[in-house]
Amino acid sequence: MSQLAKTNPATQPSAANGSTISDPEYLKSLGERVREARARRGMTRKILARDSGVSERYLAQLEFGQGNVSILLLRQIAKALDLRLESLTTDGPEPPVELSHTTELLRQLAPDQIRRAHAMLLQNFSDVDPAARRSRIALIGLRGAGKSTLGALLAERLDVPFIELDRVIEQASGVSMGVIFDLYGQSGFRRLERQCMDQILERHSRFVLSTGGGLVSEHGTFERLLTSCFTVWLRATAEDHMQRVIAQGDMRPMAENRESMADLRRILSVREPLYGEADVVVETSGKSVSESFEALLKAVEASGATQREQA
Repeated sequence: MSQLAKTNPATQPSAANGSTISDPEYLKSLGERVREARARRGMTRKILARDSGVSERYLAQLEFGQGNVSILLLRQIAKALDLRLESLTTDGPEPPVELSHTTELLRQLAPDQIRRAHAMLLQNFSDVDPAARRSRIALIGLRGAGKSTLGALLAERLDVPFIELDRVIEQASGVSMGVIFDLYGQSGFRRLERQCMDQILERHSRFVLSTGGGLVSEHGTFERLLTSCFTVWLRATAEDHMQRVIAQGDMRPMAENRESMADLRRILSVREPLYGEADVVVETSGKSVSESFEALLKAVEASGATQREQA
């Protein structure tokens, strides 16, 4: 590969601004994106290898910046066509030209401008009633955040149904969560997760919903949740997450994985920007259940989400 990189100009790609980017830099960034995407979904390399049909050895090489040179050639072709690489690799038909233009416009905006543009799109094109959204409370966060415990307490206080999305998924499939992943893989589970969440939104006008920790990694599903529910991130440290899960008698996080805490920290780190999209954040680290519940109740009361529907 190194010899090919020296002799073939196609393996010396350039950035959009015309500056030269060396092969190692691009392949390293590609590997980091794959690794972060895997972490967001809470997938080990072994699981990704199983679900993708790609060997663990190749995935390791890809994540450490030693991917196949073909991606560099394809990237150079896209550059010659004045296209982004994703334009050549996207599934489905060519998107409308207006969508492409809009996407390019958004790429030029600063982060705060993108957030304003997103809010404007929701205001003008979303059919979600703000009052209806506040009557649906969704708790997000890593496993061990307290979503089940605090969610049940909050639902009882508000006299609304408490729904655990993972339990609904198990009921719909007829098997346990572990078996679902074994049978259908990560992608199959995420499709089922979206279907069950859509059914919950269609059938219930008021509820407290406990979601799975990885739901935020699926952009379409998470966007639906954000636009349809008042969302609360129950935030805790990685150490608290681990201790709470183990205290529940579940030793799986530690099983055959000496680096489990490092993995958990990485997952939390890459998901934090997504969890941060929630309407409010409630800190649960260093707090008792009653203290965390009072903080959660105060947050939803301030939003008006505790108000009953008018007859």
